[in-house]
Parts: sequence; structure tokens; C-alpha cells
Amino acid sequence: MLQVEVWVQDVAGNVDTQITAETWESWFHRWLEVLQSHLPPASSYELGLRLTDDREIQLLNAQYRHQNKPTDVLSFAALEVECPQPADMLACSPLYLGDIVISVETAKQQAQQQEHPLLQELAWLAAHGLLHLLGWDHPDEVSLEKMLTQQVILLKSVGIPIDI
Repeated sequence: MLQVEVWVQDVAGNVDTQITAETWESWFHRWLEVLQSHLPPASSYELGLRLTDDREIQLLNAQYRHQNKPTDVLSFAALEVECPQPADMLACSPLYLGDIVISVETAKQQAQQQEHPLLQELAWLAAHGLLHLLGWDHPDEVSLEKMLTQQVILLKSVGIPIDI
């Protein structure tokens, strides 16, 4: 049985996301089940989720991506897909996948612009971040379409209807 530990840190302050830590853990558990074929073999997985504001995500974006502006989601993968992983690291339980950081401020603005609930936007960004942790990327239009299609599948798997 697949086990998932999600460490949720909500420092977004005054924005109520209305998503409990248990819900996040349930979503990530389901998403990793759907993505099983894209996972390195392990009996359990761990990842961190930080819900923050534009100020903090801008600092992280400047530090790690050299882009001094806020963004919606950042992913910090613990596993590099291109690099062979030491057997002892892959044998660790739980296997640490990395961290996802989401700006709730930006998510709220995007949800309003696209006229859908904040919950849907946050789930969309979290799914996008998870795919990046697992090595997915979108350097071109074809890769982007594959990634967006997979995000739709992930959201639908937890009962969030969405079309792109």
C-alpha cells in the first residue's frame, strides 16, 4: 500500500484557503497513486507543501531562479531525474520527493481572473508542482500540453472537475 506524508506549512496569513492538512495529504496520496508509473520505487513518500505570500515567493524566486518577481508555484525536487540515485537513498522510507511552495496571494488573483474557486487554483498549482518534483517539465508546447492534460487527470481524480 502506498503511504504519503505531506508536511503542510501555511504561512499565507490572512487568506483562508479552506483546505485542511488532511485534505492535502489525501489529494497527494491519490495523485501519487495515479502517477505510480512515474515514481521511483519506494514503500512510502514524503513531500513538503508551503503556502505563502507574494513577498516570500518573490525572495525564493529571486534566490533560486534569478527572477526577482512573485510567481504562483515553485518546486524544489529532491530527486534529479537525469542523475542516477544511490540505492541507499532510494531505499529510505519515506522517500523524500521535495518541496512545493505556492503563493496564495497569486493563486487568489489567478482564480479571480479565471473565475473559478481558490480551492481549484490551489489544487491546480499543487498538482503542477508535484509533476515538477517527479521530473515533468514544459520547455515546449508539446510538453506543456502533456503536463496540463496530466494536471486535469489529477484534479479529476480527487473530485475537482476542470477543463483546459
